[in-house]
Amino acid sequence: MTMNERKTIDLDQGWEFMQKGITKLKNILEGQPEPQFSSEDYMMLYTTIYNMCTQKPPHDYSQQLYDKYRESFEEYITSTVLPSLREKHDEFMLRELVKRWSNHKVMVRWLSRFFHYLDRYFIARRSLPALHEVGLTCFRDLVYLELNGKVRDAVISLIDQEREGEQIDRALLKNVLDIFVEIGMGQMDSYENDFEAAMLKDTAAYYSRKASNWILEDSCPDYMLKAEECLKREKDRVSHYLHSSSESKLLEKVQHELLSVYATQLLEKEHSGCHALLRDDKVEDLSRMYRLFSKIPKGLDPVSSIFKQHVTAEGTALVKQAEDAASNKKADKKDVVGLQEQVFVRKVIELHDKYLAYVNECFMNHTLFHKALKEAFEVFCNKGVGGSSSAELLATFCDNILKKGGSEKLSDEAIEETLEKVVKLLAYISDKDLFAEFYSSVVVTDLTLARENQTNFEDYLGNNPNANPGIDLTVTVLTTGFWPSYKSFDLNLPAEMVKCVEVFREFYQTKTKHRKLTWIYSLGTCNINGKFEPKTMELIVTTYQASALLLFNSSDRLSYQEIMTHISGWYLSPLRDCTTGMQNCFEMQIPLPPVDEKKKVIEDVDKDRRYAIDASIVRIMKSRKVLGHQQLVMECVEQLGRMFKPDFKAIKKRIEDLITRDYLERDKDNPNLFRYLA
Repeated sequence: MTMNERKTIDLDQGWEFMQKGITKLKNILEGQPEPQFSSEDYMMLYTTIYNMCTQKPPHDYSQQLYDKYRESFEEYITSTVLPSLREKHDEFMLRELVKRWSNHKVMVRWLSRFFHYLDRYFIARRSLPALHEVGLTCFRDLVYLELNGKVRDAVISLIDQEREGEQIDRALLKNVLDIFVEIGMGQMDSYENDFEAAMLKDTAAYYSRKASNWILEDSCPDYMLKAEECLKREKDRVSHYLHSSSESKLLEKVQHELLSVYATQLLEKEHSGCHALLRDDKVEDLSRMYRLFSKIPKGLDPVSSIFKQHVTAEGTALVKQAEDAASNKKADKKDVVGLQEQVFVRKVIELHDKYLAYVNECFMNHTLFHKALKEAFEVFCNKGVGGSSSAELLATFCDNILKKGGSEKLSDEAIEETLEKVVKLLAYISDKDLFAEFYSSVVVTDLTLARENQTNFEDYLGNNPNANPGIDLTVTVLTTGFWPSYKSFDLNLPAEMVKCVEVFREFYQTKTKHRKLTWIYSLGTCNINGKFEPKTMELIVTTYQASALLLFNSSDRLSYQEIMTHISGWYLSPLRDCTTGMQNCFEMQIPLPPVDEKKKVIEDVDKDRRYAIDASIVRIMKSRKVLGHQQLVMECVEQLGRMFKPDFKAIKKRIEDLITRDYLERDKDNPNLFRYLA
């Protein structure tokens, strides 16, 4: 039979056939004994719809079938689904809802297949909602809108039960909440408005009640343990049944109620708050405090403020302790040079080590705590002790450390490590130029002592006829740490030089047995008489070159390999004039600058500062041309702050001096306004 001869199917007849298929589907969903759809069943139902939609008008029943598709869902929901849900409550209702939603999606999937021809042509041409959307909308309008409030309350009740330690069916909650998401058909409005908003409100109320009790009953560490555990569990809830988009909102609510609301009370608890944790070195609790308070807005501000107060107080206590000891020392007239000041600097270094470790480990290297540490140390590091400025104390400390490792007899590695720590402290000192001036005098003193040492060596040789180096010998003894490090290769010294080294070592051991001499051959020079035809020439060569040349006193010809055999571990460099002297470096007792030298250092620094202020003012005014007094002073302070903290009065005095020298002039109408004179 051709298409033109196909028998027309009227609406009632065709729908009666479709109704049988739909009834069979309902029976399957209700669990009644019913065979599954065969491919033949499916094709017959699909073909019936196809035929009823492709008949010529007035027998094209596309619109009627589209309406009956929707009515099929409405009838099933009204007669079967809603009654089954209305008779159940709480968790039983939730289980029934999950089952009905799952069945409904199966029904939508099968009916959409039966009526598929509508989707392909009729719906597309008329811009109507697709069959799948119509099916879900029926459930939303008839079931979800009636029950979502009860469902929401039942879910929140189960969540609160779980918070109280009860076991709940998390998979059930996951399935229920998926309905809130899926019913939105791509939008999160239903989940957010119908569930999440109420859940967040309940969460805030729940933790508000808990926090109000905990803050009264618990110590700060115990409270923080509970808070951290609560946050962990809420995050766990998200991973098991809440939508991932709820995580940040949920944690924010918990953090607000547990931490933000009670931040001040918690941090300032008398016997267990932040001060107490710092006092008692509770590093684990401090780390937890950082983790918790870093999550709330401005949460770290009060923690870093307390940290700054605590470090400042400890440092100030060290200053007072050193001041008291210095006063007692003067009263007893036991003026042991710098001993108490050395102890003070060592304690400040230890304090910095301790709290820098806190910043790096407990406070995760956060800039806020680096700033707090810096500001705290700037407070007490710029206080003087026993009449000495902090810059002088640090310079004196370095000087002492470089003498045989200080009182602790430190190794070279420990000395280097200690000096690195002093450099960190120097960052907090406002008078860095004063430190530099004091310390530079040490190098000068070192050279002076080296010259005295050579004179003593010559006297020693004159008084000990048996101590004869055989050649003229000048040794410059310098202190390790005051000078740059130099590379020096191993060298098998010629016999003549070995004798020199032995004689000098014997002399030096008469002075001290506790210091190590290290010979730096790379800085040595030798004057050698070379007997050449027709005359003798004096050669000025390095120690290495001299060692090679002396081999030719016993041989006329030597190969490169033979020279290397005698002199190991170095490279042959060309002969050239050198002006450096043989030096060796070791640690040596250096006296502190005398009082009159200290006064001279301060005077020199003061003079340098005047020049620096003048240069800064001229530099600023040359750039700005016209500037007010206050702004000029502030810019000057900012420029010079890296080396020293200029006094406002000193700047004002330098401005006046520059005016008299015609670098600047005052405005006639405004005396606080200056102009640069080119």
